[in-house]
Parts: sequence; structure tokens; C-alpha cells
Amino acid sequence: MLSVSLDQARYGCNLVAHGVFQEPSLYTVKALFILDNDGNRLLSKYYDPELYPSMKEQNNFEKNVFNKTHKADNEIAFLEGMTVVYKSSIDLFFYVVGSPQENELMLMSVLNCLFDSLTQILRKNVERRYLLENMEGVFLVVDEIIDGGVILESDPQQVLQKVNYKLVSEQAYGFVLFDYITGSLEGEAERGQLL
Repeated sequence: MLSVSLDQARYGCNLVAHGVFQEPSLYTVKALFILDNDGNRLLSKYYDPELYPSMKEQNNFEKNVFNKTHKADNEIAFLEGMTVVYKSSIDLFFYVVGSPQENELMLMSVLNCLFDSLTQILRKNVERRYLLENMEGVFLVVDEIIDGGVILESDPQQVLQKVNYKLVSEQAYGFVLFDYITGSLEGEAERGQLL
């Protein structure tokens, strides 16, 4: 019989099949990728360097996941010892990958946050064409949700506020830089006259 200490129960240690306790980890997301209708990669981020270290291994994993999920109506799959949650929209497939003992609800919250955030960024046109045209915003959304495999945010409204702030800041900086490069100092001249 296997006994569980109060500390282990209190801190939610996971029981693995061998009867060994595994410490909880913040690194819940192993990978995230978006594929098109044909299973071609549009975006991918692998957060565990030991999972699939080479590009060839990553592509093989993605093809295998796509082949097993693109015609299925489920939202969760267990492939190659990994927990995969996924969602599709028109001609895109969104995947979030976690370890085998990972909580599917946590992974699904990341997936839903990603999808809902992109729906807003792409103005409800969650399609390949619009995704490729707005790739900068897509990368910002992904980076606001996950950092190094750690879930930072699962509320799409919070993600959108942070992303919009960054986009506005970068655009404002771009205009100031453009004015400086082109020598447009109209605002400076007007300020000088007021003094």
C-alpha cells in the first residue's frame, strides 16, 4: 500500500504509475504550434529542448499529430507519450502540447486564450491568409500567454491589453524615429516659438 504524506497531498504532487511522486512544475506547456489544412507549419514554439531537439523530429511529430487529429472531432489526444489539445478553424489547426500527466484543463485554457486572442487580433478572420499577414501580432500573443513553457496568462482580454500596448508603443516610436530621420521638426519649431 502506498501512503501519501500531508505535505504531498497539500501541494498536489502527482502520482506516477510507478508509485513515485513527481513534484509539481510551472513548465506545463511543452510545445505550441499552428498548422494549415495540409499539415504545414505556420508557427511553432517548442519549450522543452529535450522533447524534439531537431527540426526534423519536430516536423515528424507535427505531421503525426496532424494525421491523427485533422479528421477527428475530439479536442484531446494522447500521442507519442504527450497530451495534445487542439482546435480547428476554417483552414487552421491550433495545438498545445503538454506532458502525459499534465492537466488537460490547463492546456485547454491556454488553447482557448490563444484562439480567442487571435480571433480579436485578426478581427474574427481566423484564416491562414490573415494569420500570415499579422504574424507579428500572433507572435506577441503567444509570448504574452507562454514564456519558456510557463503559462503567464489565460485571460484573452489581459493578453489583448498587453499586446495593444506594445503595438501602440512600437508604432509611436516608429513615428518619432521617422520624423527624426526625415528631419521633420515642425513640432519643435512651434514649441520654440511658444517659448
